[in-house]
Amino acid sequence: MSARVVAAVESAQIGEPAVNIGIFLAFVLVTLVVVFRASKSNRSAADYYAAGRSFTGPQNGTAIAGDYLSAASFLGICGAIAVNGYDGFLYSIGFLVAWLVALLLVAELMRNTGKFTMADVLSFRLKQRPVRMAAALATLTVVFFYLLAQMAGAGGLVALLLGIDGVAGQGVVIAVVGALMILYVLVGGMKGTTWVQIIKAVLLIAGAGIMTIWVMGNFGMDFSALLQGAIDKAGPGGEALIEPGKQYGATSMTQLNFLSLALALVLGTAGLPHVLMRFYTVPSAKEARRSVVWAIWLIGIFYLFTLVLGYGAGALVGPDVIRAAPGGVNSAAPLLAFELGGAVLLGLISAVAFATILAVVAGLTITAAASFAHDIYASVIKDGKVDPDKEVRVARITVVAIGLLAIVGGIFANGQNVAFLVALAFAVAASANLPTILYSLFWKRFNTSGALWSMYGGLISCIVLIALSPVVSGKVDPVTGASLSMIKDTSVDFAIIPLENPGLISIPLAFLLGIVGTYLSKTPPAAGKFAEMEVRSLTGAGAEKATAH
Repeated sequence: MSARVVAAVESAQIGEPAVNIGIFLAFVLVTLVVVFRASKSNRSAADYYAAGRSFTGPQNGTAIAGDYLSAASFLGICGAIAVNGYDGFLYSIGFLVAWLVALLLVAELMRNTGKFTMADVLSFRLKQRPVRMAAALATLTVVFFYLLAQMAGAGGLVALLLGIDGVAGQGVVIAVVGALMILYVLVGGMKGTTWVQIIKAVLLIAGAGIMTIWVMGNFGMDFSALLQGAIDKAGPGGEALIEPGKQYGATSMTQLNFLSLALALVLGTAGLPHVLMRFYTVPSAKEARRSVVWAIWLIGIFYLFTLVLGYGAGALVGPDVIRAAPGGVNSAAPLLAFELGGAVLLGLISAVAFATILAVVAGLTITAAASFAHDIYASVIKDGKVDPDKEVRVARITVVAIGLLAIVGGIFANGQNVAFLVALAFAVAASANLPTILYSLFWKRFNTSGALWSMYGGLISCIVLIALSPVVSGKVDPVTGASLSMIKDTSVDFAIIPLENPGLISIPLAFLLGIVGTYLSKTPPAAGKFAEMEVRSLTGAGAEKATAH
């Protein structure tokens, strides 16, 4: 490792701020032009929410990859692998395997049955108002947790690049990201957001591919030599980087943490509202399937890159330097870029990471706005009797509110590993959304009571378990004694639940509550509506009529 990386970390800044800012501004300007051009074709609610259903499968698959490959995938996973080795790569495995659930059980059926949001599917054969309200609240909660991760990633990344230290400085950075996010979604809607995600996915995968080849070149294109380099750099006990158990194998509690994390990652994707909403931007179920296949290939290739980049950061930069850098483990990929190509490569890769954050938060925001405006305002408050233009105006107001909330939450979450924060969002999605989605699509006996028990039970239990876990309080670094939780005062400890991810408890509980609520209810199932839903979801018959605006 060159002395420049150590010196840069010690000075709390790497690269040239002027170069970094210049590349950032260039990306923002290009994407703003794209967003403004896309906004000219927004003439209806279908245009604003679902991009007029005009994207092809490959285009939408690339956008899904752009939506899915968040700051957690690039910054968080690279850092997790650099510091924890094999156990860090488990994030990549979980995120990728999760797509099989989405492909086989959800994508085509959701596209055939829904219109704009997840709640369209859940309320198809159930009572509209209570189910839509529950689905909207679950959507907003998942989006909030996901936004925390992206905002935390933005704060750490720009703090590293510009030498900004302290809560106030990084808070300004998070506010700027939030403002850009609001602008993208207000102006461009889903169409503008989709094009930003496509551009970002291409840049991210290409940038990661170039860095991967560069890292392998440093080790003679020999992956075994790369692993040995990471072991040597880690010092005594470095062999643990290539063996399972460094992070999750020490005790039975850490092993339970791993099982809980894995369950949340594998089941969470099929319940993520911003991913589900992407299936409505294509014109047919066939294109929805093609979208997922394209997304799986692109995401799988990228996660193979993260394996090389994570171990490359460990071998060329070193875990101790990464931990000491502003942004902590989230700094692994930028530090590796600086080591490989200096300020220019750092600026380019960081701009890609910044683009990643902007694209993902834009997708999350429009999902939250659509859920509130379409499900709560139009369907619950106005009982479906609302002008589409008024609904879109409410969606735009919601965008601003969500953006401000994300800024405040991001300031509190700053410093957390973004991959870990995203895993919490996956746990909420798998607990609150997935059981009801699967029961609605496949269980004839399922009724409104079961849906409400499952959604509210899964959501509330997940939130309570997170609040009472070491994630919020009581988690202390055993070496430095510093707080690793959202509350920085190490004397404040109200952690009751030892699990860091609640999925192991909340997900099975949500499935169970759906069954209990269904059988306790005296309301008979709507057999006719289930038959109609089953035919439509499996064949697409009637779907075009249902989704036409």
